[in-house]
Amino acid sequence: MINRLDLRGRSLSARELSAVLPRPEVGVEDASRLVAPVVEDVRARGAAALRDYAEKFDHVRPEHLRVPTDVITAALEGLEPGLRAALEETITRVRAVHAAQRPADFTVSVAPGATVRQRWIPVQRVGLYVPGGLAVYPSSVIMNVVAAQEAGVASLAIASPPQADEQGLPNATILAACALLGVDEVYAVGGAQAVAMFAYGAVGSEPQDGDVLAEPVDVITGPGNVFVAAAKRLVRGVVGIDAEAGPTEIAVLADETADAEHVAADLLSQAEHDPMAASVLVTDSVALADAVDAALARRAAATKHTERVATALAGPQSATVLVDDLEAGLAVVNAYGAEHLEIQTADAAALADRVTSAGAIFVGAYSPVPLGDYMAGSNHVLPTGGCAHYSSGLGVHSFVRAVQVVEYSRDALEQIAGQIVTFANAEDLPAHGEAITARFGR
Repeated sequence: MINRLDLRGRSLSARELSAVLPRPEVGVEDASRLVAPVVEDVRARGAAALRDYAEKFDHVRPEHLRVPTDVITAALEGLEPGLRAALEETITRVRAVHAAQRPADFTVSVAPGATVRQRWIPVQRVGLYVPGGLAVYPSSVIMNVVAAQEAGVASLAIASPPQADEQGLPNATILAACALLGVDEVYAVGGAQAVAMFAYGAVGSEPQDGDVLAEPVDVITGPGNVFVAAAKRLVRGVVGIDAEAGPTEIAVLADETADAEHVAADLLSQAEHDPMAASVLVTDSVALADAVDAALARRAAATKHTERVATALAGPQSATVLVDDLEAGLAVVNAYGAEHLEIQTADAAALADRVTSAGAIFVGAYSPVPLGDYMAGSNHVLPTGGCAHYSSGLGVHSFVRAVQVVEYSRDALEQIAGQIVTFANAEDLPAHGEAITARFGR
């Protein structure tokens, strides 16, 4: 059911490890060629293109691309009480963690009369993408919106795919989550076309759209499939993005002390997201690997999404990786840079502190990835495909910019005027120096 890669007895560099570790066959670069015409079409035709692509990809042509506010309100009113309580608890926990992420301004006095301040300023408008294809993700509404709200973003818009069984509207639970968070700008737009709408804005094509359906944003965040990730890559530079969050990944670093049933259940939990989801076990225990194989086969046959799970586990992106010891295993997971990394070993906390590349780290037997998906308080919008080597998960930092404010008095500037002129002349930029001396009649 899951491939096995034996790295025992091999000494591989980071580059060699990256080359042999499991990855999806279709990457962002491949998807970009398919996505580019969609992005350009939405940029040119706006709402008309959005309706055409909804009909093509989502099999429904939305009457309202922007969801009416009364529909959002009705979705909350119809929400099952137990689910509402779960969403509210998640909001509370995620808000507590993200409130603590707010960076502090500071002021440095470099010399008498010479200060440099740093201010953190939120972006003005963000577009938050919430998937809605194979599964429904009200949790992603919470992860995106709470982080942006805690950063102080003034204007938030959400896009989620239209559903044929919801009369061309996004899933009702997604709309209810928006209502709980006070978000009323919601679009029934999915995939790469949603990213294009956020990046470039969209003119209306029907009377209910108005002249302008959607204004462009400053930053686009949110998880999605490989086509969403490809579209985000294409518009980076026009707008900011969080990361190229493609199909989900889990890596589990485990030794003989791990419970095979726990490991198998966790690998399967991510495989049910998508046929392209990656589930990777890294272990120095052949006995554990064998036991996990058996547990996976049994659990995959009994789970609801059997076919999807089987495809993901058997794909080239999933594998059990055998290593000589946990040191070698640590090197493997650092080279892999998983979106979600579980550490299920005898000294999990100490080992977790030595991880250098992961979107989020889950320590010990009672911190499974689904905890982070919903109620840990952490954010589940995380970098995939090795982007954890240089990208962070979504957070308040995704929506703020550091701006330095420089303020010098006359005396403070005059004190270093000669040195600035010397510096400017050394770089053959004499006008730079003259901008200093002009203030002192020289």
